[in-house]
Amino acid sequence: MDLIQNEKDFILTIIERMSRFLIMEKLPNGKNADDVASTVIKLLKPFKKHLKSITTDNGDEFAKHKLISNMLNIPIFFTDPDSFWQKGAVGNTNKLIRQYIPKSLNINNLSYNKLLVIQNMLNYRPRKSLFLTHLLKFFITLLVKSILK
Repeated sequence: MDLIQNEKDFILTIIERMSRFLIMEKLPNGKNADDVASTVIKLLKPFKKHLKSITTDNGDEFAKHKLISNMLNIPIFFTDPDSFWQKGAVGNTNKLIRQYIPKSLNINNLSYNKLLVIQNMLNYRPRKSLFLTHLLKFFITLLVKSILK
């Protein structure tokens, strides 16, 4: 879980670790911890029974981690300071997002549908690490396996 920032505008990005499936949403009120927590809960609640943990950095925007942990009933882990490799999947995905949302672009001008198109383009992009399977297919496979357990 991480944020992409363009000046004072932010997008929350959440990456599922095994499938690299991306969920993202604009944060209209900036990186306010209450708004970040409510957005994370809203985005992950449909997957609540399939979640095992969340890893994030120590930014102030994640100060409400206990609320997220309690609402989703999962542990939250924090990376060590200056250890970007501990959440490499989200860092790499954020770089891919930057191909579509450069730092010069005003995030507030992005519509919900445009953000969804970008998210879907990245989720349908084949990944070498997944044997050139697209992320959505792999994510659904993991969900089905989890349900059948």
